[in-house]
Amino acid sequence: MEMLEGADLCFPHLLNASCRKQMRPQSEALLLSILLSFISLLTVALNLLVIISISHFRQLHTPTNLLLLSLAVSDFLVGILLMPVEGFRFLGACWMLGDFLCALFYFVAYVITSASVGNMVLISIDRYVAICDPLHYPTKITQRRVQVCVCLCWVCSVLYNTLMQTDNLNQLSSYYSCYGECVFISHYIAGAVDLVITFTIPIVVIVFLYMSVFIVAVKQARAMSFHITTIKPGVVTITARKSERKAARTLGIVIVVFLICFCPYYYPAFVGVDTELNSLSSSLVVFLFFSNSCANPVIYVFFYPWFRRTIKVIATLEILQTNSCKMNIL
Repeated sequence: MEMLEGADLCFPHLLNASCRKQMRPQSEALLLSILLSFISLLTVALNLLVIISISHFRQLHTPTNLLLLSLAVSDFLVGILLMPVEGFRFLGACWMLGDFLCALFYFVAYVITSASVGNMVLISIDRYVAICDPLHYPTKITQRRVQVCVCLCWVCSVLYNTLMQTDNLNQLSSYYSCYGECVFISHYIAGAVDLVITFTIPIVVIVFLYMSVFIVAVKQARAMSFHITTIKPGVVTITARKSERKAARTLGIVIVVFLICFCPYYYPAFVGVDTELNSLSSSLVVFLFFSNSCANPVIYVFFYPWFRRTIKVIATLEILQTNSCKMNIL
């Protein structure tokens, strides 16, 4: 009987202090393992394709693509570092790596996801200037300025999360109820601050900028339709309507995906309670939070014609040819 009880413990030799394993039916555990592994691998593969494409081909070395590259790097790190760990935790695996690596995991997780959100805001600013002020875009959005903004995004993410997690890192072991768990607790005040900085402000900025882009795109399409309507009225009207629908669809996808992935995580901060990340349900919320990194390359990059061409070049191994970096893919 003692051996059976010990088999359910993370540390069988610590009968009174060890956490119990969260046991799932074998079929359910297998199905979840396949699903979570697929999402993680898809996140890594999509973002790795973006990283290789923009880094390798010289035609893609533009300010806009540098922002996409930074976003892909942060999302790639989520897929290869954070998703596997959180997947194991969601399946009920015990934490066997000690206090330091537990603290390091949460710190790295918050730094990477904060940088990812920051990159999304920078991309929305870039697209706003490109559409709403195209004449001054080359002088306002330069390679040098974008490089500085990307570096600041990552540095600010590190500094911000260092300040936010200082108390939690110093008192991490005091939150444990037993050995074998890795707990992160964000008090409601810190959670409220994080809600404003990492969720509210970015979503407001993104919505405002994309709405402005949408309005300008609609005006441009209608102006084009008005000026050329005497030549090909039917074709131009249909083209203008397609442009409006495409702009609206892009805006809707960006906002809906962001809200779906982030709202469950920030719900405790909305209602004013502490956020405790140690249960199976909270692991699912965190994994959904990370899943935004799988959606980002699809939203921001996949529909670019050049990306589809680079995928073909990479898949057929043409990228290994001499001077392939100078290929015309635009």
